[in-house]
Amino acid sequence: MTGTGGGYWRRLVRRLTTDVSELDADDLSRKAEAVGAVRACDCTSGQEVTVLGRLRSVELCPRDAAATLEAELYDGTEGVTLVWLGRRRIAGIEPGRTIKARGRIAVRDGRKVLYNPYYELQNAS
Repeated sequence: MTGTGGGYWRRLVRRLTTDVSELDADDLSRKAEAVGAVRACDCTSGQEVTVLGRLRSVELCPRDAAATLEAELYDGTEGVTLVWLGRRRIAGIEPGRTIKARGRIAVRDGRKVLYNPYYELQNAS
């Protein structure tokens, strides 16, 4: 009983003294690991990956007359830009939403990118 009590107090003190954004990042990382997703910081260019995280931003980027919808997915370790070519809006793709995305990682301007990823909207929990 003392072993579990010590763990409880340690977790309680950590929750009370740690920054909220750091706790949120840890929670996102644990959820991603639980569903078998790869951490964004471990992804390399050309690798087929599944990532899970929360959308930080979503924006329409009209470049050269071809619209693209871009969203930044953050999984608690690093951000990955999701790009849907030829799309102006996708229902459910909005800031704050948790999604699981799958595709091949590319690097654009030093940032990790998934072009036209397969995605699943996750329940808020």
